[in-house]
Amino acid sequence: MSISINDPLESTYIFIVIFALALFWSVRKSGDDKFFSSSVTQELKGFAILAVVFSHVGYFLVADHRFLFPLSIMAGVGVNLFLFLSGYGLSVSALAKPRSIAKFYVDRLSKLYVPMWICLVLFLILDFCLLGLRYEWSLIARSALGYFDHADIYRDINSPLWYLSLMIGYYLIFPLLWIRKAPWLSALIIYILSYYVLASEPEFLKNVQGLWQSHLLAFPVGMVLAAVVAKTRIIESVVARVKSWHWSCYGAVIMIVSAATAYTAYYSGVGKGLLIEERMSLVTMALVLLLFLIKKVEFRLFSIFGLLSYEIYLLHWPLMYRYDLLFKYLPAWLAMIIYLGLFVVLAKCLQRLIIFLSQKRLGRSSN
Repeated sequence: MSISINDPLESTYIFIVIFALALFWSVRKSGDDKFFSSSVTQELKGFAILAVVFSHVGYFLVADHRFLFPLSIMAGVGVNLFLFLSGYGLSVSALAKPRSIAKFYVDRLSKLYVPMWICLVLFLILDFCLLGLRYEWSLIARSALGYFDHADIYRDINSPLWYLSLMIGYYLIFPLLWIRKAPWLSALIIYILSYYVLASEPEFLKNVQGLWQSHLLAFPVGMVLAAVVAKTRIIESVVARVKSWHWSCYGAVIMIVSAATAYTAYYSGVGKGLLIEERMSLVTMALVLLLFLIKKVEFRLFSIFGLLSYEIYLLHWPLMYRYDLLFKYLPAWLAMIIYLGLFVVLAKCLQRLIIFLSQKRLGRSSN
């Protein structure tokens, strides 16, 4: 059931003003001019997780969809950004430092599973103790494996984790199909394989098939960009040239790309078929990517959320929907601000817990 709030438009205006002030207060001169630096990656992740959270609040948590509009219209772009960055990052890493399939699985899958297992146990305990909810053992077992075959936003243990199943699928096939001398070919094979798996309409994916289909291209596109960047400096040179332009030309480019991003985000093709929706989301993602690559400053606020983006993704929906007290008793804009701060604190605690457990495991293995 959605939550009713008072004054959605006024709350939206207040929140946007406060968020914009915080964002611009966090502006710093970029300390790394490297093309597609780690700081840009973290900022993009921060942008992506905020887009997802805002959408979940604006379209699913509260009853009045005017709240957080237009911040709430880019959830699909956020998911595509996560997938794109994963494809790009895995490819760059595999090109720079080859590793065995076994080591890839241990290193990469553990980063997905360990935080997910901790959050799963946490929410199962909270659901049982505070809400009296009991889940079937088969559902718990599938969730522990990372197989989330439903995306019921109101009934599942953690419905946004349909995305995690897609990501795990890519992680499983990536080292098996990776061709270091031809990464673009690996990307093509992965896309074709994924496309035909979904085209066969398997029974085990019937409830999430549409969601997977609308985000199928982002991961291989990230792989292709990594291959292009590794092979040629054309894109890097273009970005550097744009940054060196006179402020009037540079400012005009920023304004044009920003306007195009807003236009494609608003006219997203939602409801006009999965193919159109996927293409428009990818176009918007490309424009967002371009903006972050050509900007000359760093938004620390985005970086903070980016560093904690996966943990926030795991935590945010059950906390807001099943345990909400803030939206029920506080102005919506204030509740949103407190939630964002709470997500940062809890995500940081989760990261530290994982580091502690990892150190304990290494200590035992060394003994």
